[in-house]
Amino acid sequence: QVQLVESGGGLVQAGGSLRLSCAASERTFSYYAMGWFRQAPGKEREFVAAITMRPHRSHYADSVKGRFTVSRDDAKNTVYLEMKGLGPDDTAVYYCAADLYGTKLVMASDYDYWGQGTQVTVSS
Repeated sequence: QVQLVESGGGLVQAGGSLRLSCAASERTFSYYAMGWFRQAPGKEREFVAAITMRPHRSHYADSVKGRFTVSRDDAKNTVYLEMKGLGPDDTAVYYCAADLYGTKLVMASDYDYWGQGTQVTVSS
């Protein structure tokens, strides 16, 4: 069982930045594709970004391309989401997820493990 713990959420003004972290308990973290999803009130959970096992290819939702950057440090069992140029539409609970040997990164159903989420609130 992989445990994922997100951190770094908070309240930020529009145009600001935040860096989310997700720490995994699994020593074989490097074999997992890692994804970030978000869910706003009254909306379905949506894909934000993901990063594969080595060679660490990244993928982004169109809505965050150019503003968000996903990265990982396998030595620290941690994946990051750097968010810049935040706007009110980015307000949501952000979840990280892990998919063992994952190659299909966009669908939430492809992921095996989920964190508890961290709230990001962007004020206008």
